[in-house]
Amino acid sequence: MSNKISFSFLIILGFMLFALFFGAGNLIFPVMLGQTAGTNTWAANAGFIVTGVGLPLLGIIAVGISGKSDVQSLASRVHPSFGLIFTVVLYLSIGPLFAIPRVGTVSYEIGFKPFIPEENTVLGLLIYTMIFFGLTVLFSLKSSKIVDIVGKFLTPMLLLFIAIMIITAFLNPLGQFQAPAEYYTNNAFFKGFKEGYLTMDVLAAFVFGIIVINAVKEKGASSKKEIIMAVTKAGVIAAALLGIIYTSLSYIGASSVDSLGLLDNGGAVLASVSNHYFGSYGSILLSLIVTGACLTTSIGLITSCSSYFSKLLPSMSYNKLVIIFSVFAAGLANFGLNELIAISVPVLVAIYPLAICLMTLTFLHPLFKGKKEVYQGSILLTLVVAIFDGLNAAGMAIAPINNLFTTILPMYEVGLGWIAPAIVGAICGYIFCVLRKNPTRGRITY
Repeated sequence: MSNKISFSFLIILGFMLFALFFGAGNLIFPVMLGQTAGTNTWAANAGFIVTGVGLPLLGIIAVGISGKSDVQSLASRVHPSFGLIFTVVLYLSIGPLFAIPRVGTVSYEIGFKPFIPEENTVLGLLIYTMIFFGLTVLFSLKSSKIVDIVGKFLTPMLLLFIAIMIITAFLNPLGQFQAPAEYYTNNAFFKGFKEGYLTMDVLAAFVFGIIVINAVKEKGASSKKEIIMAVTKAGVIAAALLGIIYTSLSYIGASSVDSLGLLDNGGAVLASVSNHYFGSYGSILLSLIVTGACLTTSIGLITSCSSYFSKLLPSMSYNKLVIIFSVFAAGLANFGLNELIAISVPVLVAIYPLAICLMTLTFLHPLFKGKKEVYQGSILLTLVVAIFDGLNAAGMAIAPINNLFTTILPMYEVGLGWIAPAIVGAICGYIFCVLRKNPTRGRITY
């Protein structure tokens, strides 16, 4: 490691990366996992850690290894058209379609819904999202130090509050773990693995990796080795924090069922736990901190998406896109948290295998010397299976296809049937490339 990159800078970079990954939405999924997994929480949490922590870390490192300066150029190793489509879907997923509406709804669920009479919750959500996304537009259109202040002070305050809650929950548990819900009765690890998709952090890793690389370069790192080492160390710091918090929140969720019962979503669980331990004052403090953290996340995502699409569509200005994306996200946010999660699951189930496959191929790129056919074969067969996984998640299962895939594809029933086709596709792509360049190979001569 070059002395240009100090250890203190790596720590700061690791915390910055953690803050980028850790939106308020990441609070709700491990808590809900614990609630529903019950006595199978630790197995489910292990699977969740793989997709919610391990793969995002590998994604950050993969971007560093690739040497690419943006997501589209990395994905274009498959094909320019795939690079464009994949990047657009990725930005829409972590932007106005799913992630941005979710931060607005989560902050309402945790921060304000507990204080609003049940009969007024729908109207309350409408008013809240109008204000929330109005502020998002205001700060996204005009550079302001307020955003930096919120990011620097509210994120540490959120972490401090969570740390206090976690320590309190371990010292004074809400209750005993209960029997798992039906979904987690069997294959808890693989169910937790798929739940990790909901964090969307593997998708975000492609975008955040570029941000970290640019930060390292600005500090003076120039060689590929220096950049990879710095990115890896910062990623490990962020991953360690995420893993500790996710595991602790899973424990809180699992122990809360005994006292609180099985609630609708993680936002409701977190609000109820906060109120249980700290009363109304704790709930008010949590609401302010979470709202500030969500607002910062919303501004960051709107800014990133608007910047990308303004370059992709020169006729659309950055300012116009900020307004369009914010209005669209506000509309989706009013569907409610449960509905947003239900809508996002099929898309994430379909796109996640492609992201994981692309990330893996990026690591192995030197091994097969970057042959485009390897990328194309692996991605194509992964896509075929991922499409049907998405249809299954949307409740549109095609029985004959499912029966066939269950018979021929290992782990298809637990949502990992795409792994074998991805490997076969890569091997076939490699063989095809070799035979095409050396047509005499493989021929039988007499």
